[in-house]
Amino acid sequence: MQEWKPQMPYMEQFPVAMAYVPWQRNCNMYENLDEAYKTGTIFPELNKPFTGRRVQS
Repeated sequence: MQEWKPQMPYMEQFPVAMAYVPWQRNCNMYENLDEAYKTGTIFPELNKPFTGRRVQS
């Protein structure tokens, strides 16, 4: 088996990343599964359509 070598030599200087993903609360769910399928999620809180600009919180 060949040893893995990065195609870009400078990649070795970067540390491995660690992701933080908070627990999701199951509050509301779509009752209509067709609507959930079209939006891409069963949770209405996660329905964040792409508008091509930054959302103001």
